[in-house]
Amino acid sequence: MTETKLKTPELLTETVNNSKLMHVIVLEQQPSSARGGQELNLFEICRTLSEKGHKISLFYVKPGDLVEKYQQFCEQVIKVNSYGFDRRKVSDIINFLPSFRDIWKVTAKDNSVVFINQYPDAFYGYLLSLFKQVPFVCYLQIPPPVNREEFNLQRRIGMKGVNKFIAVSQQTKNEWLQELKLTEEKIDVVYNGTNFEKFKLAENLAQLRNSWNIPEDTRVVSYVGRLDKDKGLELLIEAFALFLKTGKKAKLFIAGKPLLHFSADGKECPLAGEEYKQSLKQIAIALGIEQSVEFLGHLSNPTSVYQVSDLTVVPSLWSEPFGRVVIESMACGTPVVGSRIGGIPEILTGEFAAGLFEPGNAQDLAKTLNKMIDWRDTNPQLGAKSREYTFNKFSLETMINGVEKVLLKVVKE
Repeated sequence: MTETKLKTPELLTETVNNSKLMHVIVLEQQPSSARGGQELNLFEICRTLSEKGHKISLFYVKPGDLVEKYQQFCEQVIKVNSYGFDRRKVSDIINFLPSFRDIWKVTAKDNSVVFINQYPDAFYGYLLSLFKQVPFVCYLQIPPPVNREEFNLQRRIGMKGVNKFIAVSQQTKNEWLQELKLTEEKIDVVYNGTNFEKFKLAENLAQLRNSWNIPEDTRVVSYVGRLDKDKGLELLIEAFALFLKTGKKAKLFIAGKPLLHFSADGKECPLAGEEYKQSLKQIAIALGIEQSVEFLGHLSNPTSVYQVSDLTVVPSLWSEPFGRVVIESMACGTPVVGSRIGGIPEILTGEFAAGLFEPGNAQDLAKTLNKMIDWRDTNPQLGAKSREYTFNKFSLETMINGVEKVLLKVVKE
């Protein structure tokens, strides 16, 4: 199978003119590859900007496996206690004070810009911007909060201090324009990109499937992502049970781990996450399909899961801002079935829109799976088309160049 020739890594890391070099002061809550697409996006952006000659400084709150990797190219890596505080709690204010002092640890320059990876960090980002007298950019990779308590006064103050926003989809932009009552030009859209050297076609699909013990007559449907309520996993398992009633032989792989689960006091709770995972297994048992559903846990590199799959499903119930899984899977030559919600319809366009289904509708999802599952027989070029389409529209180079262009424009202003 032939494919479009990839650009060389040198093109991706080509340096820019010295007069256009920046110092990007980045805020990340927890630099961890296990948390999801947001953290991985920021890391790829920072690493490549550094390779292009820009200077990077990192602030973070919680340790993660990416901290050591950031240290390899950052000028400064600074750990702080928090990016905000609950003014009703004296202990919280006291805990924040060292973080306030840490603002002066970073050396700002004429070409510096503060770049935060999520809106909850806006207050601290604004303080950095204010006291260092540098512009402030906010990356919008999630929709506005449904719970108004999450968008407290501090965060609203911080968001008002932002010079420019970058949204990962038009849908996310529209939601934030409405939330913040902003003008169109305040938010630029830069779609996510993916690494085509990492996510690629299987060299020998039959051999790979054999190594996974997948019989030749068995189709594979996969989910890759965090195991959380808003991801629609209950819906997926129910729909898969309906799909199996067609008589087709199939396996459902679920790769990922629980993440956004909290205790009564609002703290992340691994036990609650594990209980949720067990509840998903119980749904499969209750539907009598437990032998056809396999939980793979968190995978640091899900490439082989995409490659052995006939379809990847993104069954989100929330307004998925973009969905890196969609382009990762398509880059591996595996078509995607996704909820018609958030930014997903902006990716699955043209002939790939056939993979869209009504959010929350198990019957529609089952119907869509049944319609698309045999594409290797009915439309054998679809895998190569998926990769070529993704390569042309959602490359890592295009994403990073888009973010760089916005940051440079703000610095110049």
